Amino acid sequence: LSIFARNQRHESKNCPFCSDKHTKKNGRKLGKQQYQCLSCKRQFLGGVRLDNQTLWTEYTQGKQTYQQLADKYNCSLKTIQRRLDKVSIESQIKRPTTANIIMDTTYFGRKFGLMVFMDNATRTVLYYAVVSHEANSAYKQGVDHLASLGVDVQSITCDGRRGLRTLFISTPCQMCQFHQMQIVTRYLTRRPKNIASIELRGLALDLTVLDKATFTKHLDQWYLTHEDYLYERSTNEGTGKTWYTHKRLRSAYRSLRTNSDWLFTYQECEQLDIPNTTNSLEGLFSELKRQLHSHHGLNEHRKLRFIKDFLASKSLK
Repeated sequence: LSIFARNQRHESKNCPFCSDKHTKKNGRKLGKQQYQCLSCKRQFLGGVRLDNQTLWTEYTQGKQTYQQLADKYNCSLKTIQRRLDKVSIESQIKRPTTANIIMDTTYFGRKFGLMVFMDNATRTVLYYAVVSHEANSAYKQGVDHLASLGVDVQSITCDGRRGLRTLFISTPCQMCQFHQMQIVTRYLTRRPKNIASIELRGLALDLTVLDKATFTKHLDQWYLTHEDYLYERSTNEGTGKTWYTHKRLRSAYRSLRTNSDWLFTYQECEQLDIPNTTNSLEGLFSELKRQLHSHHGLNEHRKLRFIKDFLASKSLK
């Protein structure tokens, strides 16, 4: 053999304990080459060494499962789990001084939900909280927490949850227009049969291209046209009890009428660049759930670690 080949043949490994290069081969164990450090006298196996941070990156961003990582690094599934559990997740968020907040909650089964507050301009997560259920008080605590950190909340865009607007009287609030269209669709279905329902759903679908004055005018015209139809009543012949015949249509109309005051805040405060929907935050939720979909069967603790790391990657560093 040449000198170069002999050197390659007898090349030693760096010690993983003290990083010393003075090591020597020291027999084989279970088919794997062993080495001994001449400085600290400790023995170690050769081959590819596992790096916890590399494993975590491949697990979260590369969508590699426990079993795929175990096969790749020729170790047990338990070893992969143990090493991933040791990875520390740091989330140091750099928050802007002013922000137009988009806030909403998504759920992971029936165990817990994730409440997120995102800045519309930078599309970064400013604050999040794990909750058992969606509550107005939790939204209020989140906004107050951001204010305590020095963030000037210029506006809030949310899904129009009942009672939420009254909590932020001094802050411009925008109800998501997409959520409003979904509310109307829930009452009238996607293919309503009667003329009044068809026209009202068509008006709801035009929310994004109308201003408040035009929308209110069209809604008033619709009401005057179908007022008699709205007030039709049905009667139980046995008891004589009566009720409104078109309850769902009345509910859809009432929803549009009640929420019209905060469906067009983004136009009234045009200088603030307020988003008129929560779609960007919904997109973040969809991306998170797509990545989690690759890791079925995670317990709650490991799922929360995954979520924490994902949100940390969506924050300004």
